[in-house]
Amino acid sequence: MIAIVDYGVGNLFSLTRSLECLGAHTQVTGDPAVLEAADRIILPGVGAFGDAMAKLRATGLDRAVAARAAAGAALMGICLGMQLLFEESEEYGRHPGLGLIPGTIRPLKGAVPLALKVPHMGWNALEVLRPHPLARGLRPGDCVYYVHSYYATGCAEAVIASSEYGVNVPGIVARGSVCGCQFHPEKSGKVGLNILKAFCDI
Repeated sequence: MIAIVDYGVGNLFSLTRSLECLGAHTQVTGDPAVLEAADRIILPGVGAFGDAMAKLRATGLDRAVAARAAAGAALMGICLGMQLLFEESEEYGRHPGLGLIPGTIRPLKGAVPLALKVPHMGWNALEVLRPHPLARGLRPGDCVYYVHSYYATGCAEAVIASSEYGVNVPGIVARGSVCGCQFHPEKSGKVGLNILKAFCDI
């Protein structure tokens, strides 16, 4: 069973439907006990890093997610959910994250050329940098859909695939059983479905 973490800041419908199309058994939950029984966990998210972490802490879901990751359960973060996997974020101040992947979330504004719009919104090609089960079906030129204003830095050893947007944006990251996508696989057509299928098969 794949547990999709519900902490009030995720677009859960499209993600659930995508996984159902793949034949995956899912449960949307905000119950730490359900996470403890899950084979795999997906941490979605939209909005601000600090607010999201506060909601996770208030419900004890931060401890539940970290405990399952420490036990070796497969965990995938999506968009803001991926950013929460890192040590800290500089979004509206400095906020500690889950600390499951070394690195810092920093603003795209000021890092990318002025001609590029922030938020980074739209389709970009992924370049696979190293083998990983999540990237097994990716081909050169495959594009995915991004919507974000912040990106992961200081995490070169964890980057599986990246996209160029004035800077190299980590698109897929992984460390042990923990992985994440900065883009939205559930909004990325067949390419995104293949990535979700790969996660289901890990």
